[in-house]
Amino acid sequence: MFRLRVKEVIKNQGKTVGWVARKAGLSHSVVRRMVKDPNYTPQASTLLKVARVLKCSLEDLIEYIPEEEQEA
Repeated sequence: MFRLRVKEVIKNQGKTVGWVARKAGLSHSVVRRMVKDPNYTPQASTLLKVARVLKCSLEDLIEYIPEEEQEA
């Protein structure tokens, strides 16, 4: 499973959702959803725009959480 870390990256850089949205050419609601809903699955192109604006890698914006194997 993957979890978005956009909120943490924006906060650590001292930016705002509005600033990221304007610079990336995205709607405020899309960036806000990326921040508020860690399970939201944005398009790859959207993540790339955010990564470029924040000058970070995609790996900085996404956290992989291994799912525990269920016993049979």
